[in-house]
Amino acid sequence: MSRLADNVEAIQLGTAAELLEEADETLNDRDVPLDEMRHLANELSGALREVLRVATSRGHLLAVGEPRP
Repeated sequence: MSRLADNVEAIQLGTAAELLEEADETLNDRDVPLDEMRHLANELSGALREVLRVATSRGHLLAVGEPRP
């Protein structure tokens, strides 16, 4: 199960990285229509939500696995 979770997280992080590259290109184009910018904002929000979920989950797992002083 852990390996499956790791694979899903890797895909989510890869998608976020690809989307970030697309965002860089889109934001540098002054002729991008407003609806395309809105679509990009929605996609970025979704990717950020997933990355935050991964980071929160990993942080929780690290905290659980750390020995207490």
